[in-house]
Amino acid sequence: MTGTPQRLVLATRNAHKVTELRAILAESVAGVELVGADAFPEVPDVRETGVTFAENALLKAHALARATGLPAVADDSGLCVDVLGGAPGIFSARWAGKHGDDRANLELLLAQLADVPEPYRAAHFACAAVLALPDGTERVAEGQLRGTLRYAPAGEGGFGYDPILQPDGETRTCAELTPDEKNAISHRGQAFRALAPLVAELLTPPPIG
Repeated sequence: MTGTPQRLVLATRNAHKVTELRAILAESVAGVELVGADAFPEVPDVRETGVTFAENALLKAHALARATGLPAVADDSGLCVDVLGGAPGIFSARWAGKHGDDRANLELLLAQLADVPEPYRAAHFACAAVLALPDGTERVAEGQLRGTLRYAPAGEGGFGYDPILQPDGETRTCAELTPDEKNAISHRGQAFRALAPLVAELLTPPPIG
């Protein structure tokens, strides 16, 4: 053995996600160097044409694994609002039209739900986390964080819809939690903690002899 750590690519250029996923995976996957997709600027972004979170995550992970020759992990996640039949769902990041405009997405959703009373404001964050190897091997894990939508944003942390989802059993929104508190209960934390042993199993070399 050379002692060189196995490299694992995180299929995202979102700096918030890279930081969050590194923290989650580092707890369970030892001896693996986690790098973001920014380390491979020549690899183009993948169009998310799937109709489920898992399909989109698999598209991203397989594309990055093929392009880099390294194992890749990806996730797709979003906010699913009960009264909207699960929307915005896979369209969460582009709900207002422009991909990644968190403020516009949040403001549009709040406007759409302005007249919905509290008992009907249930929602959940959903996440599918996947691992793809260059040989086509794949693993999928999922997580959810249920809660209630506030009428106005609260908190400066997190990103996306974090300022308006108050997790069940909490008095604060996801954006008011510390990073450690959020990782402990988040949909992404659940999904990647479930994926972590699968990553470790596939990337850890078998014992010699």
